[in-house]
Amino acid sequence: MRERYLQLFTGAVNDVLRFQYKMHATSLPAGFAPLREEMKIAGQAFTVKGAPDITTDGEFETRAQMLEALHTDSVVVWDCTGDTVTSQWGEVMTMAAIRAGCRGAIVNGIRDTHAILEQQFPVFYKYRTNTGMLGRFKMYHYQKPVLIGEIIVQPGDWIFGDIDGVISIPKSIAYDVLIAAEKILRKEIEIKDMVNSGMKPTDVVANGGYF
Repeated sequence: MRERYLQLFTGAVNDVLRFQYKMHATSLPAGFAPLREEMKIAGQAFTVKGAPDITTDGEFETRAQMLEALHTDSVVVWDCTGDTVTSQWGEVMTMAAIRAGCRGAIVNGIRDTHAILEQQFPVFYKYRTNTGMLGRFKMYHYQKPVLIGEIIVQPGDWIFGDIDGVISIPKSIAYDVLIAAEKILRKEIEIKDMVNSGMKPTDVVANGGYF
């Protein structure tokens, strides 16, 4: 499923969720962008909750336990409770995540950007900063439901992201959504062929196409 999702684009998946499953809200906030335009991300959500917090007791132990709990084909999804100051992701966490088989991270703040890029690890983020977490931000728990914008992400939901943003797909329908989105991909090849042939837009629509 992961490899097949990576062949899609998020617009097709969004259309399936909105029109076939009547899901009004499907996308994570538009502020999440890939570290590089060509980066795509797909896998099952591993959720993390944290917030601005000046206490430090147990912080290193909690981070280590979280990293050990990561599973193959996971995507770490951070609910950062609106933090705009600290970095929750950097070089060493990237190294540990890769060793666990993790496929990417969605997080507010990053640092060690060059080191993340060198490891070719897909990250969708809101800002870069040199300010670390310790004494500024604290991880509270992981693998519980989190609220990202207007989307509730459950552990195990499918996460798919590309240059146009990130979508959360409920795990119970993820395979059926994949099949439907693949059909859209094939349909749009037919539509582009009609446009390239010189067919008028109204005729494209009359022949089952759309814009």
